[in-house]
Amino acid sequence: MSRRLWAAPALLWVAATLAACGDMSRFQMANIPSAAPAIKPSHAVVSTPASEKEHERILASYGGVYDDPRLQALVTKTVDRLVAASERPDQAYQVTILNSGAVNAFALPTGQLYVTRGLLALANDTSELSSVLSHEMAHVLAKHAAQREDQVKQAAIVDKVVTDMGNDPEVTAFTIAKNKMALANFSRAQELDADKMGVGISAKAHFDPYGAARFLTSMERNAELKVGKPSLDPRAQDFLSSHPATPERVEKAEAVARQYTKPENSERDREDYLSAIDNIVYGEDPSEGFVRGRRFLHPKLGFTFQAPENFSLDNTAQAVIGVRDGGAQAMRFDVVRVPADQTLSDYLNSGWMENVDKSTTEDLTINGFPAASTTAHGDQWQFKVYALRFGADVYRFIFASRQKTTESERNARETVNSFRRLTLEEIQDARPLRIKVITVQPGDTVESLSHRMAGVDHPVERFRVLNGLDPKAQVKVRDRVKIVVD
Repeated sequence: MSRRLWAAPALLWVAATLAACGDMSRFQMANIPSAAPAIKPSHAVVSTPASEKEHERILASYGGVYDDPRLQALVTKTVDRLVAASERPDQAYQVTILNSGAVNAFALPTGQLYVTRGLLALANDTSELSSVLSHEMAHVLAKHAAQREDQVKQAAIVDKVVTDMGNDPEVTAFTIAKNKMALANFSRAQELDADKMGVGISAKAHFDPYGAARFLTSMERNAELKVGKPSLDPRAQDFLSSHPATPERVEKAEAVARQYTKPENSERDREDYLSAIDNIVYGEDPSEGFVRGRRFLHPKLGFTFQAPENFSLDNTAQAVIGVRDGGAQAMRFDVVRVPADQTLSDYLNSGWMENVDKSTTEDLTINGFPAASTTAHGDQWQFKVYALRFGADVYRFIFASRQKTTESERNARETVNSFRRLTLEEIQDARPLRIKVITVQPGDTVESLSHRMAGVDHPVERFRVLNGLDPKAQVKVRDRVKIVVD
């Protein structure tokens, strides 16, 4: 599978911090000439056992298929135009919209393309969508996945030879590090190559070629807003990541676009696009649990809890991750399978987490639920762990702090104590957030429109990012803009 280059970077350092927790189970409970008529591929996508298995894994990881005929028609029509303009109009593609709020798109070598509803909600016109799809098509056309696989195999062989034959540990480490760097640079080159090819395909299909630069910028700003703190710059991991830093890509994408047209001569197909995404689900699907401020609610399973003040929550595919401003504290909430005849104390002491202080393990009752707690110690972090049995499931709260303090202990205790059953009324009121497209009226401002947003953090900044507005840009009367409503 091609690299998930469009995905907003995750809080990798939090995942690393909690890596000592062992193998976590997944928490489940996204005015230019009109284009020439699309040339239909002469054959359908040919699936293989490997691609079918990967397809099922993708659906499981991204909430399944998002069923919206209008959106599916828009995406399919866009792909058809791109195919007709590509060097391989006979190549077949099959597009799946994923029911995930993540901003992501990727492709399998067979021509299966995937785009999340989160990405569709972030884009502001069809040309931005075309830039994403054409980029992924470029990976397929250039056979990047096969090239990547060959490169990985060669790197593995070099690593093994160096490890087996090397007598000098420093030389061995240097050679392996150099090999990894070459592999990362290979991936970066592929991404830039796919950007260049994709912009060209979009331009030939009569889409605005500057859509790629605009959407890359929106993706970057969305990622920064999600992280929330400049000190956690998502570009910090780019050196060995599978895609180059966004500023570099924006600059190169704009340079390629200038070969085709000037920005002022571009048509973006914004109105039709906004009409198509009007009422699309935004953010998390309540059926898989969702975050509202500091609260996490799971209507399907019937429970909720609340994080401490100054914590921001993120509901990922594997767990709910919470990070406190400044990064001195973090938390993880997930579900695990524990045999019914195993006590929770025995589970906490069973070795899935290293350096557990068994003398601190104790049985508890929290809001009527059987529970147990313990502590563990790492080189740089202190851990407080709780396990609660809720029906047939066991839920884990794992709190990490740089130093054990009265405040960190209180934060952990208050969070666990807030775990409770949802009321019937709360379950009935758990509706998904949606994108609503409205027309700017006289007197409307960025600030006044952002105040109409529901269920989102940093509403002013979120409104700007969602509508592709620069930090100082203002809305104009009769413009159509997106807001989030419940």
